[in-house]
Amino acid sequence: MEHRPLIERLARHLAATPDDWPAHVEDAASILAILKQPDDAMRAVGDAGMWESMIDAALRERWTVTQPAADDQPPAGADEEGEFRLPPDAVGGNRADWVHLQEPKERAP
Repeated sequence: MEHRPLIERLARHLAATPDDWPAHVEDAASILAILKQPDDAMRAVGDAGMWESMIDAALRERWTVTQPAADDQPPAGADEEGEFRLPPDAVGGNRADWVHLQEPKERAP
């Protein structure tokens, strides 16, 4: 079990039955997203940037731990805040993939 990706281990822990774990990958991703920002106690003893990079790597694993059936839609994902739905190809190895830029609101004339 220790050689499996962290997101898979979390999903397996959340599943009620051993075969049901793929249905819990997104729940595991939500937990990891919450953990991405270290608290004060964590920052006091370690490198916050390294921790965030490690969590990002674990979150990217969600696209490799489960493969959809040929006729299924790809598994849905969300950004770390859970606000934007992301397809599997939206997140790559580029750290800028995690940045979401918003268009400025229209200004009144």
